[in-house]
Amino acid sequence: MKARVLVVDDNPTNLKLASDVLAADGYLVDRAEDAAQALAVIRHHPPDLILMDVALPGTDGLTLTRELKADPATKHIYVIALTAFAMRGDDQKARDAGCDGYIAKPIDTRKLPIQVAEMLARGRGRR
Repeated sequence: MKARVLVVDDNPTNLKLASDVLAADGYLVDRAEDAAQALAVIRHHPPDLILMDVALPGTDGLTLTRELKADPATKHIYVIALTAFAMRGDDQKARDAGCDGYIAKPIDTRKLPIQVAEMLARGRGRR
């Protein structure tokens, strides 16, 4: 069985696209539109990997990532930043917040399952 992935994005189109692409590739996919929903999902169905939109309403994705990485119960979850604001230095900001990787939007639907598989493989190697 493939890994459980949580997709966190406040844009319904992006949320559906990423979720559908990963589900079609066999991943168990949960969805959240903001940090509060994401935390609820994480409590009930801890994911192996989170695709985290950086620009969320309320608590942004980098703040949520810092919180997850500071908590012993969730620090092991692999977090990949997703952002449409692909400016120089954004990948470093994401890493500084605790993100384990970075994918710029718009996502490439052919590459996304491969990128997720590679990130999960790297994450398993760290444990």
